[in-house]
Amino acid sequence: MNLPLKGLLVVSLEQAVAAPFCSSRLADAGARVIKIERKEGDFARNYDHVVHGESAYFVWLNRGKQSICLDIKNAEDNALLKKIIQNADVFIQNLAPGAAARGGLGSEALISRNPRLITVDISGYGEEGQYSQMKAYDMLVQCETGLASITGSATEPGRVGVSLCDIACGMYAHAAILQALIERQQIGRGKSLKVSLFDSLADWMNVPLLHHDYGGAAPARVGLNHPSIAPYGAYACADGKQLVISIQNQREWKNFCLMVLKRADIFDHIKYARNVDRVANRVALDREIDAVFGSLAHEDLIDRLRAGKIAYGAVNSVKDLSAHSQLRRIEFNTPTGPVSMASPPVQTPGEEPLFNDVPELGQHSESIRQEFGG
Repeated sequence: MNLPLKGLLVVSLEQAVAAPFCSSRLADAGARVIKIERKEGDFARNYDHVVHGESAYFVWLNRGKQSICLDIKNAEDNALLKKIIQNADVFIQNLAPGAAARGGLGSEALISRNPRLITVDISGYGEEGQYSQMKAYDMLVQCETGLASITGSATEPGRVGVSLCDIACGMYAHAAILQALIERQQIGRGKSLKVSLFDSLADWMNVPLLHHDYGGAAPARVGLNHPSIAPYGAYACADGKQLVISIQNQREWKNFCLMVLKRADIFDHIKYARNVDRVANRVALDREIDAVFGSLAHEDLIDRLRAGKIAYGAVNSVKDLSAHSQLRRIEFNTPTGPVSMASPPVQTPGEEPLFNDVPELGQHSESIRQEFGG
């Protein structure tokens, strides 16, 4: 396979999730990614040990990389790292605020020595403002950006159950690197890129932010319901299983009333005629829906939903996901054995991607030192 980033050298002084997410996608696309780790390793290696001794986070985000252990406070190791970066196309770092610059690895200094270099500084809150020196982890930023305030049940806020801020930040960094590589082809120079967890999630929070700034109030927490569309939420069937249904327009609303609820009288009722009416009268509407759904087994309800061309989904567990017929999996090796997990989402018809192994800590230290004369 002709991988698009083959021949590019990426050096990533990384830990945890955001930077490793970004660099793992570059590795999948064929880039050579040299992962710089402390002698004790990326602390994400020890988040858990559920994948036959390996961390689930680390296995997910570090396939296809080379690992070298370096101490940037050690003069010889620091000099070696700068020599490697001198030959690199991309340098990524997500150390604590100011740590890279103190080690002589600030973007301005690196680009002055290697004008074609693209540098990526990932931080919690950016490099300016009173939060710039604060440590930032995913749940902290979920709370700071207001995400937790619109997530959870009506009675209390909740955390989104995956590392959403880190993933968003890694995705933005990845997209920005690809744009910078295209720009470098055009103008012959690299550039400095800066992306923060806070900014990444703040962008995703724009809809509730606009509701607050222009509508007077942010959406309320409504559990497994959509705050501004109704009906769009979870309802229990007679056998206790839950289905989520979504009504997006008046045509679907009519079909839902006639073919699923079998209640023609509800369709143009003054309390439910428009979506804004249905949202305002959600409690009463839910009672009407619950009365019908609660009388039907979920297989019978699915038959009605399909006949009415109504969008629906099951409220699945992770166990259900593991056995889901639509789940595509990939396989690769870790230091302690093979692993199977969900595939990256983008497919290219006719091409079967190859995913390389997860490295042991310092697995490539000796060979990289020899290559770069360290």
